[in-house]
Amino acid sequence: MPSLPALASPPSAALDVLGVPGEINLDYAATAPCARAAADAVTELLPWYASVHRGAGALSRRCTLAYERARQTVGDFLGAGADDHVVFTRNTTDALNLLARSLPAGTTVVTFAGEHHANLLPWPRGSVRLPVPANPAGAVRDLAAALTELRRDSNPALPVLVAVTGASNVTGELWPVAELARVAHRHGARIVLDAAQLAPHVPVDRRTLDVDYLAISGHKLYAPFGAGVLVGRADWLDAAPPYLAGGGATSHVGPATHDVTWATGPARHEGGTPNLLGAVALAAVCAALTDADRVALAAREQALLARLRAGLAALPHVVELRTFGPDAPRVGIVSFVVAGQDSATVAARLAAEHHIGVRDGLFCAHPLARRLLDEAATRTGRRDLPPTALRASIGLGSTAAQVDRLLAALAGMA
Repeated sequence: MPSLPALASPPSAALDVLGVPGEINLDYAATAPCARAAADAVTELLPWYASVHRGAGALSRRCTLAYERARQTVGDFLGAGADDHVVFTRNTTDALNLLARSLPAGTTVVTFAGEHHANLLPWPRGSVRLPVPANPAGAVRDLAAALTELRRDSNPALPVLVAVTGASNVTGELWPVAELARVAHRHGARIVLDAAQLAPHVPVDRRTLDVDYLAISGHKLYAPFGAGVLVGRADWLDAAPPYLAGGGATSHVGPATHDVTWATGPARHEGGTPNLLGAVALAAVCAALTDADRVALAAREQALLARLRAGLAALPHVVELRTFGPDAPRVGIVSFVVAGQDSATVAARLAAEHHIGVRDGLFCAHPLARRLLDEAATRTGRRDLPPTALRASIGLGSTAAQVDRLLAALAGMA
């Protein structure tokens, strides 16, 4: 069984995650536990909690400053440029819906069928959904072919947006984001990255990857206080109607019904009282991760992931799901099935008998999950695989002992 490398220096206490003694959380991909940095930032600010952008008192001024500093910190963490907008949302789903509402008229969106619902469902009718590729190189080829055909068959002046994930929420496999961005830009298209599952595991930089927009969720990034972010180019966002009309989104409101001048910048789409605590918590985790040795953290996670996958492969009644080959790079997410056993029942037994929390179902990625279940049945020749799957996902607080407990529990379900 692969062993975990020792960290050259222990991660900061700010990256300790909160948990309940005796409970094993292997469901980070759904919602990561709260990092100490996020909890401490919220606790420190709570006595000062007041309105943002709406008061002259000391409390309000401090909260406004904390909110805008959080925007800067998160933007720096994600590689936002000086002219980019950093818009606080509720989560990745909300961020991508905001972008969908901001698309210029006539925009065609190109996605892959391997996307999470957050990156499938918001886009307008007429969007192009490419099949799930067999490997990362196939994704690049398929996108190039699709964009070539699209530009040939439609008005070349109409905008095109490519929407891709960075890491699959079903398999953890990494997608070739930088290569897809190059293809998109070569054909005059823009690209948005769903980085919800990528950012908790590896650094994500908008300018390095050369994507036009990216979205993340705080609750995936150890800051479960209801904040997400859309980062990217300003022009489409400033030209679009406000995502949420209301106070804070305007620069002028006159007596007539339509006498409204909407703000530009992030405020345009942040109507109403903002989620100050969510923004501050997310920024605190971003700052803690920026200060951490992320290479060492990633190496440790990869060793833990290898231990998990090797242990699952050794169980003859367990089958791992995958889109690409078994050696494709991935983050700490593994989906699998237990042959002959209902996945919801297995998950319930793991919780009740072993105090282990995993996810079961189709993981809000129904087209992909069903395809992978069919592929697993074909690959193994088994006809006793259930119609839904299980998912174990790891992160900062995961240990070898927790992985071994899961493997032992599954071994006992043969």
